Amino acid sequence: MSGRERASGGSRYLYDSFDAAAARIEANERVAEERWSALEYRLTQIDGALERLEKRIWLGVYGVAAFLLAQGAEAVLKAAMR
Repeated sequence: MSGRERASGGSRYLYDSFDAAAARIEANERVAEERWSALEYRLTQIDGALERLEKRIWLGVYGVAAFLLAQGAEAVLKAAMR
């Protein structure tokens, strides 16, 4: 028997439609996997950007706090000198 002949007989088009459906499902699964990996890549990039932004914000907060402490210390020293 060749690959196209079936033991039960019937038209080959009955079986080809199932093969096409399976191929379509496999193609959709591959596309979904690629989309998922692209999504994971972009989420990793976004996470890295957010971490860098957080570091910059904390640096700014610490800078403002240091400035205010320096101003307070200067005011205390000026008050002590009088």
